[in-house]
Amino acid sequence: MPGRGLNQRTYNAGFPSGAVMKIAKNSVVSLHYRLTDTQGEFIEETDEPMVYLHGGYDSIFPRIEEALDGKELGYKTVLQLEPVDGFGEYDAEQVRVEARSKFPEPLEIGMRFEGVPEDPEEDNEILTITDLTDDTVVLDANHPLAGIALRFSIEVVDVREASEEEIAHGHVHGAGHEHDHDHDHDDGDEGLIH
Repeated sequence: MPGRGLNQRTYNAGFPSGAVMKIAKNSVVSLHYRLTDTQGEFIEETDEPMVYLHGGYDSIFPRIEEALDGKELGYKTVLQLEPVDGFGEYDAEQVRVEARSKFPEPLEIGMRFEGVPEDPEEDNEILTITDLTDDTVVLDANHPLAGIALRFSIEVVDVREASEEEIAHGHVHGAGHEHDHDHDHDDGDEGLIH
């Protein structure tokens, strides 16, 4: 029985009756995932399918891409990624203390900043507040999931060929896609799948 969100018509578009498109380089893959730690503690799951361009475009963790290569619509798997395959090992040197006066109030643990306000020399890394005192702010540049082994439950819900434009740009274009391709860009999306 097909899983949620399976789009058989899109999946078979352009293929002879009964032919099945397998995930390969320059495929656009849509998937749902549920993410937990290795003890089963829930982290997040998709409401809408996550869509990525398959084939080494750095839009998904390489280990997940490798596991999906050659698979097809409806494929389900559970993968465990060790920190080295996910968000990296936790690096204590990425933690630092700054004067609270450099930050706008009110402050609370868990807030994130791009670089340290009031410091134009800062390299604009994403920093998370992990502790506060009356005078200081403890900042952590590690990804919130660094050092954690992750378990992804994945279901492939659509596979199609990428357009020439998507291949040239190295990412999927959806409805309303607009941006300038004349320079390198970072869309700021720090989704769990890279």
